[in-house]
Amino acid sequence: MSTINSQDFKFSMPLNIRWNDLDPLNHVNNVYYFEYFQIGRGHYMMAASKQWDWTKNMFVIAHIECDYYKELKLTAKEPLIKLRSSSLGSKSFEIEYLVTSLDKEGNEIIHAKGKSVQVLIDASIGKSIEIPDWLRNDITNYEPSLSTV
Repeated sequence: MSTINSQDFKFSMPLNIRWNDLDPLNHVNNVYYFEYFQIGRGHYMMAASKQWDWTKNMFVIAHIECDYYKELKLTAKEPLIKLRSSSLGSKSFEIEYLVTSLDKEGNEIIHAKGKSVQVLIDASIGKSIEIPDWLRNDITNYEPSLSTV
């Protein structure tokens, strides 16, 4: 695993692991990480942009991936989902995710790292659109270290 600096992730929120997220090996099944990413994305967009309105603005997922490093169990201490925008293009932007918890000594454990590419769309015509200036400015101000294309 390459070095991951979780301090680069400005946004985080508690992760609620549910009993039904577990598989017969007693750890979170791989498919639920994508659900955790989705839950985090909803909250992240409203934190990164005070103008974001889910009833007016929309994107579709063009790509999503996840690398798993250490099993996550129901008994994990202080599990979190962390997000950051890592690049911003003309019609799309990339979000990275970390799923973390704490070990017995209080050190952070990284359970998984993910990435998704979102493409802005106009839902009324079903086509991709340019990222509006207001959203570009909001994300850039929230994530000053992200790369833009």
